[in-house]
Amino acid sequence: MADAPAADAVALRDRVARGEISAADVAEAQIARIEEADGDIGAFCWFDADYVRRQAQMLDKQRRAGRPIGPLHGLPVALKDVIDTARIPTENGTAVDAGRVPSEDAELVRQLRAAGALILGKTVTAELAFMTPGKTRNPHNLDCTPGGSSSGSAAAVAAGMAPLAVGTQTGGSVIRPAAFCGVTGFKPTFDAISRRGVLAQSPSLDTVGVFSATPREAALLCETLFAPERAGVPMPPPHLLKTVDAGAPLPPVFAVLRPPAWDRAAPETKDALAELTEALGEQAFEFTLPALFDEAADIRYRINIAEMARCFHRYDGRRGIGDAVREAMAEGKQVLAGDYIAALDWPDVLNAALDEVFSRCDAILCPAALGPAPGLETTGDSIFNGLWTLCRTPAVTVPILEADGLPLGAQLVGPRGGDARLLRSAQWLYDWTQSAGETT
Repeated sequence: MADAPAADAVALRDRVARGEISAADVAEAQIARIEEADGDIGAFCWFDADYVRRQAQMLDKQRRAGRPIGPLHGLPVALKDVIDTARIPTENGTAVDAGRVPSEDAELVRQLRAAGALILGKTVTAELAFMTPGKTRNPHNLDCTPGGSSSGSAAAVAAGMAPLAVGTQTGGSVIRPAAFCGVTGFKPTFDAISRRGVLAQSPSLDTVGVFSATPREAALLCETLFAPERAGVPMPPPHLLKTVDAGAPLPPVFAVLRPPAWDRAAPETKDALAELTEALGEQAFEFTLPALFDEAADIRYRINIAEMARCFHRYDGRRGIGDAVREAMAEGKQVLAGDYIAALDWPDVLNAALDEVFSRCDAILCPAALGPAPGLETTGDSIFNGLWTLCRTPAVTVPILEADGLPLGAQLVGPRGGDARLLRSAQWLYDWTQSAGETT
């Protein structure tokens, strides 16, 4: 039942800035779409139309008074329900936190409000952003999962209920839902977006990411959200949208990867990657990862569950916590300190091994998921995403492939701090695929 994603967020932003439409007009259009579609999809766990209207009225009043407007003035943004919002419920997808209402906004919410964004509502997450499926259904097929744990954010954008949304990824919780729902999901360089006020599951892995129709719109949102440069941490440059719009000086080159666990990929995924590689011709070359990458999935999981056991201590033994979280916490308590500390050294080792391939390409090209979205009993498998979360590199789902009427995302990966170049390459690939489709 999925319609096209909401109107181009950049064009919408520009129309509001020129005064062609008001923030109230935008708000009413989104409210109508949510009321029409969300009964079937269930992307939102908290939505209040009057709250949206009040924000829009304030933004329009600000504009009429001649005061400066922000770079996201009037643009609706949906937020995953692990991101604190002042005086709005943030329940982390668990019955244990039912009725929890933070007194302060998360840092990224403060940035959005300062930029003039409309906070549209809170979107469904898997319990504590882990693996238990929530109520959300895939807009393309209501019997299929939208992915997880950022299920509601991906589905809201896919169904046109929000032009932009924010989620988080600790394994594959941005890239995979975007692939299943047929939208862009961008997981930036680790720590590029502040995590203050965001549920901590695994601080060494947790990464805030965004959802949009295209990579260009992800660049627009991230320009507001990216944190200042931090000592010792590779940070992407500012002016992401300007970089994307400037285009590549030459057509980008892609290093095509069949990642670990390739034997588990669906035939449709293997065929789609082969066809895309052939179509790219001299702009693509194949490469193979060193054998040490075969251990990356286990290393990432070890870090995840060890830190989950610590960060979720307040949930330990509480009634209402689901089996998936409880069992992962119990397993995390058994991780030896030496093994955990050794695991923390792996991101630098793996990135050193990637330096050579990144010197020869603009981005790595690989699948975003094993195959199309499975049924509602699961959120899917993150095996093709967790490696890049562990490496702390930026990754983006480009919604350009499909099989049997369901989306299949292509995943592009760049070096740490290379977010602008990655988004530029992703937009090129998106536009190139659209042009090729129009001529066939």
